[in-house]
Amino acid sequence: MKKSKLILVRHGESVYNLQNRFTGWTDVDLSDRGIHEAKDVGKILNKHHIYPDICHTSWLKRAIHTAQIALKELAWEHIDVKRSYKLNERHYGAWQGRDKDEVKEQEGESIFLAVRRGYETPPPSLPEDDPRVPKKEKKYLFVPQEELPLSESLADTKRRVVSYYKEVLIEELQKGNNILVSAHGNSLRALVMHLEKISKEELVKLEIPTGEILVYTFDEAMQIIKKEVLL
Repeated sequence: MKKSKLILVRHGESVYNLQNRFTGWTDVDLSDRGIHEAKDVGKILNKHHIYPDICHTSWLKRAIHTAQIALKELAWEHIDVKRSYKLNERHYGAWQGRDKDEVKEQEGESIFLAVRRGYETPPPSLPEDDPRVPKKEKKYLFVPQEELPLSESLADTKRRVVSYYKEVLIEELQKGNNILVSAHGNSLRALVMHLEKISKEELVKLEIPTGEILVYTFDEAMQIIKKEVLL
C-alpha cells in the first residue's frame, strides 16, 4: 500500500476576515485577497507535485470556493468532492457578525480569550427565534436538529470534526488515497489537536493562517510519519 497524505487547507481570507468580524456558520464568501490565496494553494500543490485523489469541504462557500479555485489552478478538477457540515467552522453564536475588537472591549479580555483561544468556553448562544439559527436554513433541513448548534466551544467543534475524520477520512486514507480537506481555522485546529495529540494548554498557541497548507503523511499502520507546512 502506498503512503497516503492528508492535505489540510484553511480557506482563503473571507469578507468577514477582512472586516475583523466573527464568522462562524455565517456563509460569507472570499475576499479578493482570499481568491488569490486559493490560487496560491493550487500553485503550491503543483510545485510540490501533490495531487489529491479526493477532496472534502464544509458546507460553507468560502471553503467550497477555495477548493474549487485551488483545484482549477492545479488543473485537477476531475476528482470527486464530498461536503459535510461536520467540517463547518466553529459556531460563534451571538458573536457571529460582530467586530472582534468591539466584543473584546465589551466583554473584557479574559472572557474574550477564554472563548476565542480556550477549549471549553462557548460564546453566548443565538436565541432560538433568531433568523440566523441553522435550523432555519434550507441546507440544514435534513440534519438532525440536535446536531445544529446555537454556539460552540472548541471542544464541541472537535467532537463533530473528529467524528467525520473517524467515520469518513480514515477509511479513505487506509485505501492509500491522498485527501484534500478545505475547511476553517477552528475546525482544522480541532482536527490538528486530535492528530498531534495537542493538550488544551498547548492549543492556545496553535494558529492556522488563511491559505496555509498542512500535509500529513501516514504509513500503512495509519501512523503519521511526516508533517509539512507548505507556504
